Amino acid sequence: MKDGLYDLIIIGGGQSALSCGYFLRRTNLKYIILDDQRQGGGAWQLGWDSLTLFSPAEQSSLPGWIMPKSGSGFPSKQDVLDYLNAYQERYQIPIQRGIKVISVKKLGGIFTVESDQGNYQSRVIISATGTFQNPFVPDIPGRHLFTGQQLHSFEYKNPLPFKDKSVLIVGGGNSGAQVLAEVSKVATTVWATAKEPQFLPDDVDGRVLFDVASAKYHAMKEGREFNAAQYNIGNIVMVPAVKEARARGVLQARDTFKEFYERGVIWHDGSSQPFDVVIWCTGFGFATRHLKGLGILNQDGKVDCEGTKALKLSGLWLVGYGSFTGFASATLIGVGRSARQTVNEIIEYLNNDL
Repeated sequence: MKDGLYDLIIIGGGQSALSCGYFLRRTNLKYIILDDQRQGGGAWQLGWDSLTLFSPAEQSSLPGWIMPKSGSGFPSKQDVLDYLNAYQERYQIPIQRGIKVISVKKLGGIFTVESDQGNYQSRVIISATGTFQNPFVPDIPGRHLFTGQQLHSFEYKNPLPFKDKSVLIVGGGNSGAQVLAEVSKVATTVWATAKEPQFLPDDVDGRVLFDVASAKYHAMKEGREFNAAQYNIGNIVMVPAVKEARARGVLQARDTFKEFYERGVIWHDGSSQPFDVVIWCTGFGFATRHLKGLGILNQDGKVDCEGTKALKLSGLWLVGYGSFTGFASATLIGVGRSARQTVNEIIEYLNNDL
């Protein structure tokens, strides 16, 4: 058993774990963070080369330390990676890297975390693995018949491999729009979306979206109705690359297709179209497979929670998975609220457990 009994183990080493670590440094708890990545930065390591935030640095920061300003309007992937690694160093947050958690079990009030590097034991668990390691691809008939290349957006790095090819980009969210924007510069592209893409006004970025989420949070706490009809947080943010694609006239989508054939897809009108490549920008599920043995996962991989606290199993919290673990909790600026609440609840839980 690794290093005796911990008060707390955090599974996952990205922005959510770092945010929890910031608040934990003020406690006397014996804790550790287990991360399966070899380098710091969480899911940001896996994003495409040109990926940027949707808001300026000062509106994209973890608690305690504002991200240094970027050379451009929106911090780049490398800017975020540099910030997250410096954040860990600044606050001396204890992370053990290259440790893949396989499963979590609980017996007699103690959790056992099984990993490829041995077992760990703890009184409390925070799961902070996010979504990025569970890419979702819809089960379209005939997908296995297609002889071209298929990849998910999390595998996409830059448009160079697709030069002069025909590329189908599937998915109407921010990733679909951004991948389309740059692939369309070097390839013939078609953008297929389940519904007509919706775009935010040009002057609405991540700052406004977080303010909307915050306003909704406070309204609900006070029992007031909230109406943000002019905003939809799921709509596409008009970052510079997407604006440029609009100016080129390529930001046009058509309905999704009904099935694949060997060389391409068959549309709902019965016509067929060949493609060399399909890029799935279809989002992610929840990376919670390691919790399956606890018997509390819903069919969609969620855990029933009150805030971030699991309802059906004491001693377990989940941070940073999106709306079911708190408003804006999957964002750099939003996760701090969830992290603070979580650490306070864990301190109370452990004190009552003594």
